[in-house]
Amino acid sequence: MEEPIDFEEFADNDIESEPELQIVALFGGTILITKISQVISELGEPDCKLNNPYKIINSGENIIPWFGEYTDNTEFMISSDKIITLAEPNSKLTQKYLELTQ
Repeated sequence: MEEPIDFEEFADNDIESEPELQIVALFGGTILITKISQVISELGEPDCKLNNPYKIINSGENIIPWFGEYTDNTEFMISSDKIITLAEPNSKLTQKYLELTQ
């Protein structure tokens, strides 16, 4: 069983990039809208930090908190090798996301 990720170890000075609002397509078919930043990590460790990720459902008609039915966490670490592609969200999705996260 893997140890839980200690978010304290990913301090602000370990962030390589500023968080950007992106559409993130993951292997397995999940599509998220989230603020994502790359962090410095050891080989094999998660290297992307997701802030307030929301799962896009119904072709963008709705967005729901990713893992919202399981946790109240709003920050998640994932490995970049789990990401298929990134894209800028359209204005409709950006508006929905900002309404829910601000």
